[in-house]
Amino acid sequence: MEDQSPFTRSRELEISLVSLLASLDADWLSLPEREQVARLKHQATDIRLDIRDYGMAETLAEQQKLAREAHKRLEQLQQSIVKASEYGLFGAVDVAHLSATIQQIIADIKE
Repeated sequence: MEDQSPFTRSRELEISLVSLLASLDADWLSLPEREQVARLKHQATDIRLDIRDYGMAETLAEQQKLAREAHKRLEQLQQSIVKASEYGLFGAVDVAHLSATIQQIIADIKE
């Protein structure tokens, strides 16, 4: 992977996730599937904002606190992606790609 900032990676993660979800026909999704789609979109946006805040932190202590929060959200997003794959919303390749991006962001931000 090329050298990118955590924020750029988080933005690309959000774009990839939203693009994959946009291809789904909401009329054919069950209520739990629609709720999972909404949850994923919300989590992706929250992560992008967390990473933005992490990059703009003025002190090391603040940056470490924001990194811990971002790690927690990234792990939750990864669990949500796996859950969505159980509903058939994502294929194995999509899960692998999104998970690899999440792991790269986690490695990039320092606690």
